[in-house]
Amino acid sequence: MTELEPINLVWLKRDLRLTDHAPLADAAALPEPLSLIYCFEPELLDDPHYDERHWRFIWQSLDDLDRVLAPLGGKVHRLWGSVTALLEEIYRSQPVAGLFSHEETGLAVTFERDKAVADWCRTRGVPWHESPTGAVQRGLPDRRRWDRDWYRTLRAAPRDPELARIRWAVLPEALGVGLSPGAWRRANPAFQGGGIRAARQTLASFLEHRGRDYRRAISSPSASREHCSRLSPYLAWGNLSLRQVYQATLERRQAPGWRYALTAFSSRLHWHCHFIQKFESECAMEHRPVNRAYEAFPYRTDDRVEDDLQAWREGQTGIPLVDACMRCLHQTGYINFRMRAMLVSVLCHHLNIDWRRGVTHLARLFLDFEPGIHYPQFQMQAGVTGVNTIRIYNPVRQAEQQDAHGTFIRQWLPELAELPVPLLHQPWALAPMERMMFDLAYPEPIVDLTEAARAARERLWGWRNRVEVKREGQRVLGRHVRPS
Repeated sequence: MTELEPINLVWLKRDLRLTDHAPLADAAALPEPLSLIYCFEPELLDDPHYDERHWRFIWQSLDDLDRVLAPLGGKVHRLWGSVTALLEEIYRSQPVAGLFSHEETGLAVTFERDKAVADWCRTRGVPWHESPTGAVQRGLPDRRRWDRDWYRTLRAAPRDPELARIRWAVLPEALGVGLSPGAWRRANPAFQGGGIRAARQTLASFLEHRGRDYRRAISSPSASREHCSRLSPYLAWGNLSLRQVYQATLERRQAPGWRYALTAFSSRLHWHCHFIQKFESECAMEHRPVNRAYEAFPYRTDDRVEDDLQAWREGQTGIPLVDACMRCLHQTGYINFRMRAMLVSVLCHHLNIDWRRGVTHLARLFLDFEPGIHYPQFQMQAGVTGVNTIRIYNPVRQAEQQDAHGTFIRQWLPELAELPVPLLHQPWALAPMERMMFDLAYPEPIVDLTEAARAARERLWGWRNRVEVKREGQRVLGRHVRPS
């Protein structure tokens, strides 16, 4: 019997691209044939952070990879099942020389999976070669040199694999077979499509014309859809590397008229890694406040909490900008940063509902859900870090400033479309006769915004001034902020 040649496995996760891909570049440089694998894991398919919109985006991304690989004789093997079980199946069918992947700053469920994969590799004697993702550093004790390392990483040459020299290994057809997901195959034009082609087109259009108004449009829920980069899902799922975006931005920044807009944008790329590094360094914040003195924060426990939470989730709070943002998320998977912050502020401050009650809901809605950004940002906006500025967003003022003509609200709340400004921003000001005249089928607000904001300020600042909050805040600063 002819002895089978060992193969290398490149395990794709949140890195669905073929360029600037260190694991693929490393495996491609070796003499053994290799297989690209993506595992649809039951633990993630059932996880409350994920939604069909994410799996559709991933499926589209894999289709796009196959389009590029097909002329070279390659493809991504789409496998169904737990990763360790799939690796064992592969190992039993042919020798595995090595496993290559990026490190993942993920949820507890993926961290436990990675520990199981590490145990499997040790047991089977298979080397697991993990590459850092972006400028995020595993095992970092503090931030003393982090900024310097970030710039060094982002300015380094991309790790592009030599695809033409790869010998592609074919895995058994019966391996990890699962049901074909019909719903994932149907495109939804309301959502951004996945894949390297869509990612490159989005980057090109931003740097060619859309990004010129970036600074002006960044806070507007309508204008941001056109003039913000819209690259966040392509970075979250790895259709582009952060380095590719950063270097393209630096090059374009030299063009006349682009410096201010792209300087502001490049600072957001730095912010991207900064927050993921926070989660990498203290992933327990998935389950508890990063400032542990907020564990006992006095969130509501009354009988109305569930009803108010459901109204917030469904965009039925009676507060127009809040409801428009939530309904827009349900339908498109995207709203801009300021509106995301406002949604969290209303949940945690005006409604005084524990941030943990809403964090997975928004994760399911954000097409660009990235655990390392989602959790630190959610806690920062919820005011439970003890070190960041407390921001209580006034939804009416935000509507007046960022949607002055009511364009966004009218688009997503058609039942209010006939109302004139300023009543559109606060329909509760309508007199009963006016309400009848407009035949208004829209709920009354579930909270008095003025009174709720006053109570939130007292509650938040009273807690912030506690000795134990300040003491824990010093620990947070030492762990997650560079020394001044």
